[in-house]
Amino acid sequence: MARCRFHRSRAAAWLLALAAAGSAHAMSIRELRTLEANEKDGKAYASYYLVGVLEGLREGVEASQRNGQKPVFCVEGRRLEPSMARSLYQTELTRNADSYEADMPVQLVMAGALRNSYRCTR
Repeated sequence: MARCRFHRSRAAAWLLALAAAGSAHAMSIRELRTLEANEKDGKAYASYYLVGVLEGLREGVEASQRNGQKPVFCVEGRRLEPSMARSLYQTELTRNADSYEADMPVQLVMAGALRNSYRCTR
């Protein structure tokens, strides 16, 4: 139970950060799954969306670093390419399935994936 509260409080902090970052509608995990399943080119559209989320989060971290803030993830010369967006997202959902609910934003999952896969070493 304590672990669940920790994940929810961490999720709430990320949600607040995402809300402050912009006012555009964030697609939920459920909406992304529905898009993939029900649209003719849904899988391609979902992939484009995931790439956009990845690039947006990366730009957000780079902007925060320029402003002197500590980054939540660090690429540090490691490979991070747009083509990796889907696998990062899927891996995070699989590894931490109990941390995410279907109505949570895709950005939250991607942020967790980047934080877990690109930990800061400096």
